[in-house]
Amino acid sequence: MDKIYKELEIYGIPTTIIKKGDSIANEIACSLDEKNLTLKDKDIIVLAESAVATSEGRIVSLENIKVSNDARLLASKYSIDEREMELILQECDEIIGGVPGAVLTITGGILSPNAGIDASNAPHGHVVLLPSNPTESAYRIRKVLENKYSCRIGVIIGDSRTQPLRLGCVGIALAVSGINPVIDTRGLNDLFNKPLTITYRALADNLVSTAQLLMGEADEGIPCVLIRGLDEDIIEEPIEIPLFSTKECMYYNNIKSSVD
Repeated sequence: MDKIYKELEIYGIPTTIIKKGDSIANEIACSLDEKNLTLKDKDIIVLAESAVATSEGRIVSLENIKVSNDARLLASKYSIDEREMELILQECDEIIGGVPGAVLTITGGILSPNAGIDASNAPHGHVVLLPSNPTESAYRIRKVLENKYSCRIGVIIGDSRTQPLRLGCVGIALAVSGINPVIDTRGLNDLFNKPLTITYRALADNLVSTAQLLMGEADEGIPCVLIRGLDEDIIEEPIEIPLFSTKECMYYNNIKSSVD
């Protein structure tokens, strides 16, 4: 039978403004110490991807970008800054289409507006790219924190995305370390004793959405959230976020067919 979680505790962990070269793990530890908090076994740390990417030097000055002809054409078509469009082309796997102000891309195997490139929470004239290897980043941060607090925890690097035809952002996990991001509930029974046949629970995505209640999207200054009370096993082996292939995804297939 699936676990029932009676209660969760969530703590927003504010930090100073993260800069290139900063240690995210050390910043978190300093903030935890100031709050008289310590990490415990099975705690989950959710991190904003922009803070992780900034610390890793994935922040780019637009004035240094050389724009290609392809970028100029697409920038004009979708009303996007030519320099940002050039970065989108460099970062994404595929451009599917777009609307004024945004292009829909496949980046890192998932649907991402503007290849996940973000001008918010970046200095004027700069943008932040996604972390180049978020799975590796999550693992590295987890190990530093586990060693400091002598515990076994999970780390999630999350971002925000919009859902098709819905206004507003929800959370999405870009990478995890220490926890299983998706729970297979097939074979469990529903309230009427009917077996579930296709349902998976997006545990990591839901935890990022939970964390964003405290993180916010503006100047909150909370790039980290501690979630406590989730009784999930901590795993050591590396694990990637499971993805549909493009052939299996109903969103991709229908969007792509309409564009083609």
